[in-house]
Amino acid sequence: MHRRLLVVLVPLAVLLVAALGVPLSITVAEREMQETYVNRLGDVGRFASLAETALSTGRTEALQQELTRYHELYGIPVALIDTSGAVLLGPADAYQKAAQAEAALPRIVTAALAGARSDPSWEWAPWDDSALVVAEPVGRDSEVVGAVVTISDLTRTRELILVRWARLAGLGLLPLLALTAVAWPVSAWVLRPVRKLDAATARISEGDLTIRADAEAGPIELRRLARSFNTMMDAVENAAQRQRAFVSDASHQLRNPLTSLRLAVESLAPHLRPEGDGQQVYDVAVDELKAMQRMLNSLQASARMESLRTASPVDLDEVLATRVDRWRALTATAGQTLTVVVPPGLRLMEPPGGLGSILDELISNALRLSDAQSVEVTARVGPAGAVAVAVCDDGQGMDASERAQASQRFWRSPRHQNVPGTGLGLAICADLIGAAGGELRLEEGLPRPDGSGNGLAAVVVLPAAPRVASLSDAPTPV
Repeated sequence: MHRRLLVVLVPLAVLLVAALGVPLSITVAEREMQETYVNRLGDVGRFASLAETALSTGRTEALQQELTRYHELYGIPVALIDTSGAVLLGPADAYQKAAQAEAALPRIVTAALAGARSDPSWEWAPWDDSALVVAEPVGRDSEVVGAVVTISDLTRTRELILVRWARLAGLGLLPLLALTAVAWPVSAWVLRPVRKLDAATARISEGDLTIRADAEAGPIELRRLARSFNTMMDAVENAAQRQRAFVSDASHQLRNPLTSLRLAVESLAPHLRPEGDGQQVYDVAVDELKAMQRMLNSLQASARMESLRTASPVDLDEVLATRVDRWRALTATAGQTLTVVVPPGLRLMEPPGGLGSILDELISNALRLSDAQSVEVTARVGPAGAVAVAVCDDGQGMDASERAQASQRFWRSPRHQNVPGTGLGLAICADLIGAAGGELRLEEGLPRPDGSGNGLAAVVVLPAAPRVASLSDAPTPV
């Protein structure tokens, strides 16, 4: 945004300077040319007056000397032309040489012999190499007997124009540099609170509700915006804290009455007949009480996990080293097989609460909620540098609509209504993975042994973390 603001301001300043400088430059050039023209016009007017006297008296030697001296002194060919266009007086060779390069000379001389004074030349541009031709008639009206013509090289005049333009450009560049020098820190000062507010909103979107914007820097309007933003975030954080506290406190306060109720119900067991209707009601009540206790435990875990919003780098090898043996024992007990295919050296950002806990939940779901015979844990590096850890099974699986709802809180598949669970496990995992900047995807898993379809794959996608070089990274001799 800082650069975009300067991209808008600096061209506008350049256009403003150009709008003022270009007309001024043209005026300066025209003034220099006008001054040169006036000087030449005064010279040819004087020579025309002398020529009229010299021609009427027949004494032309003094005029010839004047014309020659003028050419030697200023380098400007000047000649007296008769009505036929021939040179009567002046440096004829220099005049003829200069006249060959001027296409407008015949027209100007013809007009002067007709009694008209030549108009100013507007060929003032530095890239134009034409000379200034000034002609003055000798005589009046029908008594014109000749014309005095000068051909002035405008190289020096155009060089002077370029010098003046360079000075104007320098004067115009100074305010541009001053504007740029001032605009950079001023725009940075104005936009600094905006950048900080943007960074704060990014952190908040990641789940950190403790971040606040800087309300002491920048213009007063942005300070008011920052204060309003902080007030809003105070209210949001307070509401989130009260919600988590309510869930945690309610779960904790319900635990004791529920435990007492369960003990009271279980104390009725000796008084029931094994084959009576009361035994069935008793079993249903105990199962419901156990489900309620699991629900309270899940609610407390959810409230506790939602308060954790920091992700940290971790080596996947270290996480698996502490979990794989336990997973193999669980799968062996259930009569299933576990395969772990993970390339070494993967490092990723660990979600709040630990990546191991999330993988435990996914392995537990694969063991409890499907009739899988094989569970496979794999990992790979995605095209964007993210690390994808997948827990795949060859069990019942889910269709597309079920996979879309599975990460919602309290959702359970109709096939799993009689299986212990609360419907919060995947929802909590998805929330924690999202807090670390990743996502939880449910996809088709391994093919079923009977060939009737595919199982389920729970894929944890997390940002890769930079690997810290150490001596342990060196290859180990075999």
